[in-house]
Amino acid sequence: MASKPRLHYYEGRGRMESIRWLLAAAGVEYEEQLIKSKEDLEKLKNDGSLLFQQVPMVEIDGMKMVQSRAILNYIAAKYKLCGKDLKENAIMDMYIESIMDLGEMIMIHPFKPAGEQEKNLALILERATTRYFPVFEKVLKDHGQDYLVGNKFSRADVQLLEVILMVEELKPYVLSKFPLLKTYKERISNISTIKKFLQPGSARKPPLDEKEYAEAIKIFY
Repeated sequence: MASKPRLHYYEGRGRMESIRWLLAAAGVEYEEQLIKSKEDLEKLKNDGSLLFQQVPMVEIDGMKMVQSRAILNYIAAKYKLCGKDLKENAIMDMYIESIMDLGEMIMIHPFKPAGEQEKNLALILERATTRYFPVFEKVLKDHGQDYLVGNKFSRADVQLLEVILMVEELKPYVLSKFPLLKTYKERISNISTIKKFLQPGSARKPPLDEKEYAEAIKIFY
């Protein structure tokens, strides 16, 4: 039996969370080797485990993979969460890059200086509701299908749901003007593997709190 993927990161969402989501959506069990101190991180660097001296790092299929997009691409291909052809994958890549742009804004929000957080939050919500969500609402309207690409559950659906829920943590009912996205969110949330990941006690990480923020600063800075 192949060993479970092993995820090396700190106790927080960060750049590992989309990887956790994708493995969970594929129904893949994994282990986490938590980085709890700067010394833990230095050990990984010193033993040659980190190709570019950075985490996240995932041990999978005999590889020590770094760079989150490379890891996500590999998992999606391995578990058939990609498109059926080059065109579908290109469309999927466009959607995913935009999703990750929005996710990046939310990810770094807690690290913004206190005096900038209100302005940054307003920018996140403005981008979500005027740049990104309208596009996906139109996509769903135009093709009338259950999923974003090829009428098949894919990594694009996983990553869009993840970022929708992140925005809702900042502003509940943010989908009130996007009825198709709201229905889509409920549909994807009820896929069995996703539903399991959304249950209390799962490996899904909560939003960054002050304690985890302080721990992350100590480890990475």
